Amino acid sequence: MLLAAGAGTRYGTPKALVDTGDGPWVLRALSALPACEPLIVVVGARADEVIGLLPAGVTAVRNDDYRRGMGTSLRLGLRALPACDAALVMLVDLPDVGEPVVRRIVNAAGPPVPARAALVRATYMGRPGHPVLIGRDHWPGVVATATGDEGARGYFRDHPPVSIECGDLATGRDVDRPPDKPS
Repeated sequence: MLLAAGAGTRYGTPKALVDTGDGPWVLRALSALPACEPLIVVVGARADEVIGLLPAGVTAVRNDDYRRGMGTSLRLGLRALPACDAALVMLVDLPDVGEPVVRRIVNAAGPPVPARAALVRATYMGRPGHPVLIGRDHWPGVVATATGDEGARGYFRDHPPVSIECGDLATGRDVDRPPDKPS
């Protein structure tokens, strides 16, 4: 699941639509998720433009309440997923987080813990980040507590995820303002 609903107020435009030189961020972020099915993108600000960029097979979920924060997108996305054991949640504004990070997180959600019970979070030099993998058993609790821009942070305080270091693969840094834009 890709969360791409924000208006990008600090950036000046929705980050899903920002052209990185090799295409819009929404497509760059989706390219990091090839192992994930189904693919859901939660859209909000300028939703029709973002939806127009999505490749076939990607499901868009409209978040008309996106101004209230990422928590609304996370709740909608989890509710929209069909029967599956876990959701990998990625943010649109992580330009250096790619497929190797996603695969490491997905691979961490396996035996001895079944995927339905898994709670896994990427860390970068010990700093928590994204993506996160949320097993289906945790979805009700995440949906009940996801508010504002905290997403699952409140749930993770009471149910600490397994931290998987990915600092050797990426910085995990999100981009909030145009001067931070990668060249």
